[in-house]
Amino acid sequence: MPKFLLKRWHGMHIVWIYALLTMLIFILFIYQWQVGVVALVLAGTLGYFTLRAEQAFRKDLNHYVATLSHRVKRAGSEVIHELPIGILLYNEEKMIEWHNPFVAKMVGMDSLIGESVLEQFPALKTRKDKDTRLEIDIDKRKYEVQLKTEERLLYFTDITLIKSLQRRYEEEKLAIGLVMMDNLEEATQGIDDQTRSIMMAKVTGEITEWAQKNNLYLRRTASDRYMVLMDQRGLKALEQSRFEILDEVRDITIENKLPMTLSVGIASGASSLTELGQWAQTSLDMALGRGGDQAAVKVGERLSFYGGRTNAIEKRTRVRARVISHALRDLIKESEKVLIMGHRNPDMDSIGAAIGVLKMAHVSNKEGYIVLEGVNPSIQKLMEIIYEDEKLNRWFITPEQAMQITNGRSLTVIVDTHRAAMTPEPRLLQMTSRKVVVDHHRRSEDFIHDATLVYMEPYASSTCELVTELLQYFHERLTMGVLEATALLAGIVVDTKSFSLRTGARTFEAASFLRRNGADSTMIQRLLKEDLDSYIQKAEIIKNAVVIFDHIALAVNEPGRKYSQLLIAQVADTLLTMTGIMASFVISERPDGLIGISARSLGQMNVQVVMERLGGGGHLTNAATQLEGTVAEATQRLKQVLSEIHAEEGLFE
Repeated sequence: MPKFLLKRWHGMHIVWIYALLTMLIFILFIYQWQVGVVALVLAGTLGYFTLRAEQAFRKDLNHYVATLSHRVKRAGSEVIHELPIGILLYNEEKMIEWHNPFVAKMVGMDSLIGESVLEQFPALKTRKDKDTRLEIDIDKRKYEVQLKTEERLLYFTDITLIKSLQRRYEEEKLAIGLVMMDNLEEATQGIDDQTRSIMMAKVTGEITEWAQKNNLYLRRTASDRYMVLMDQRGLKALEQSRFEILDEVRDITIENKLPMTLSVGIASGASSLTELGQWAQTSLDMALGRGGDQAAVKVGERLSFYGGRTNAIEKRTRVRARVISHALRDLIKESEKVLIMGHRNPDMDSIGAAIGVLKMAHVSNKEGYIVLEGVNPSIQKLMEIIYEDEKLNRWFITPEQAMQITNGRSLTVIVDTHRAAMTPEPRLLQMTSRKVVVDHHRRSEDFIHDATLVYMEPYASSTCELVTELLQYFHERLTMGVLEATALLAGIVVDTKSFSLRTGARTFEAASFLRRNGADSTMIQRLLKEDLDSYIQKAEIIKNAVVIFDHIALAVNEPGRKYSQLLIAQVADTLLTMTGIMASFVISERPDGLIGISARSLGQMNVQVVMERLGGGGHLTNAATQLEGTVAEATQRLKQVLSEIHAEEGLFE
């Protein structure tokens, strides 16, 4: 019994009362002892009854406490048996010693006592943690098991309803999609209004039928744009079908000179509707930036691409080139210095485009510098000529020099890549908020998102073609030196394989402009000449080529023999000229110890998707990647990716 209850009867108030009573009796004895005797008898009687009352209270309290303990013990026993939680005890031999009725009901048996825990619950065999939680399935219901090793105790909680609600919540999460006819202007140019209306009606009907079949809410927001709302079940169905709407729209308009194509951007998993809408727009931009005719799906951190198996359609209007050129001119004039970077291990296209942007800076009376990390075989002959030209050579600097002269007012122009990690010095991008990206590759996930100005056109043959168009609108009386024009034309020639691949009307127009400005085609021939040793080395790799999947040439170099990425790419180009070959892959060890893979195709196969799955990227017909490990491991990974794509959607268009 608590002390405060034991001492409650002789608290200070009782003590003072009896003290006062004693004093009064003493006074009565002084004045009249007879009355004092009576008072003393009454006081004694009162004290006696007070003591008896206290004893009675203690007796009743002890009885109550004893009764309460019994009730609590009985209630505890009933609770253990009636709890909607299973409790199970087992011994050191993993044999069940006791369990409450919930466990018996859970497994559908009268008793489990004497049975083995591991036989009844096999999932516990793989758990060696001291204390752990896991989920198990018993008779179509889900249970969470909490294991207490030291006490040899198991708790079972039925979480079937919780999991059902959680699954329903995940399935009903909102996903927002944007659907755009990405080549409406080009596909309808030159056709009459009636034909245009019929084609638009077909496409609209196909999109509407697709939405109804997949339980999507479709809302047209512009003549060439739709907004789509769906839940996770609908999104999963679309991904499983690999967005068949892309092929269906292209097929129903295939009779046109240019078939209609769609780009789709879908987002899910954002923390707010505002962010979800931004993700959807970013996904659509990603699909368009990769050339259109594909879907980009962003679910949380995952970004997936579907389609993209046709070449990007060349834009026939130069309005965007003129707008970008004028915006770039304004940015250059507002900046103190212009620093131009291509990608690591630059090629002719990267150097040529950088020289073109350097010309823009000098025309604007601004200091411009090309950041070059080093010279590789693909640009060695061009750089030897540049080193002899004092006017041009002085503007080439190292990444270390660039770090010293860059400030917040500098403008950084990235050409022939849009990935910060591929630039010679990614830290330069963090030193200024003024960034411009000019590239012809299909947009990848690690895009430089905070760029001030972006000019990405996957239809273009090369970045040199894009820069040449910008130069035409940059200044009315622009004149170029022979070496500057030649470098730009060399970039176009290399990337188009002498105007045989990815060549459009605007490619020849750009080449014509450069020829008018003094580009020397004879010098380009000298730059592109190869020596006998390189030719023999290519032949050594080609002799190992085999044909897989009927139309893919795969050449794997012998282990221990190292070749440059340029030579590997040249072998892939050569294999593509063979009869019946639609795509080629070349694997070889590089001088830097990495395993290089170059991929080429004629357009029927998207080699960019293959290289992206291996951590690389590039263009629909031209892509590459670098891997760590051995040649055999790289070959195995490539074959595995090709098999996966073949099983998912087929390798060829």
